[in-house]
Amino acid sequence: MTETSAAGPAAQKQARVRNRRGEGGRLREDIVSAAAALLDETGDERAITLRSVARKVGIAAPSIYPHFPDQPAIMLAVVQREFVTLEAHLHATAQKAGDDPRDRLYAVCHAYLGYAQSHPERYRTMFGGLWMPTLGDNSLTEKDLVDLGTTALQVLADILTDCAAAGQSSTTDPQQDAVTLWLSMHGLAHQRAASRLFPWPADSIADAIITRVARFKDA
Repeated sequence: MTETSAAGPAAQKQARVRNRRGEGGRLREDIVSAAAALLDETGDERAITLRSVARKVGIAAPSIYPHFPDQPAIMLAVVQREFVTLEAHLHATAQKAGDDPRDRLYAVCHAYLGYAQSHPERYRTMFGGLWMPTLGDNSLTEKDLVDLGTTALQVLADILTDCAAAGQSSTTDPQQDAVTLWLSMHGLAHQRAASRLFPWPADSIADAIITRVARFKDA
């Protein structure tokens, strides 16, 4: 009679290889990546807990604490990293669009809308969602939340400034108009996600918003 092992699949699963000294930063990134993957897989921020993230990484839940004091801190790291990705995407789009500031602004705004459509779960989480906690009940500070997305927003402000310098836009406050444009794009992205059956024109609504908010002189 062949001897069988009493260990089931869970017991046979290999544990995560322990980081060498000085490699704690890698574990931190693994934790953030696991949380982002769970968000993509479930579409539910409530599914991201210390235990679920630890299982995804292959570590014990207490191993998270040296890197993140609580679940909101993990979510903040996910959102911060996603804004860095968005900012890099917008910068790359602007560079590919060429030297004309107006062309760059249209390209960046459409890239923003495309990012929202391609990453719906992460995009929703970046702009609030269930993870956004009440301050004082966790490790997050007001500055943590206020600073989210500011560098990505600055991409729009810088291009609007270039549009004004080139005589293409009549804006006198590129920073404020950039905020207005950002909010307009966000509203359009939200409505496209919420009203999927509405026959949205491909680009005409977005272009009309960009033209008016950017105060292009031939609008």
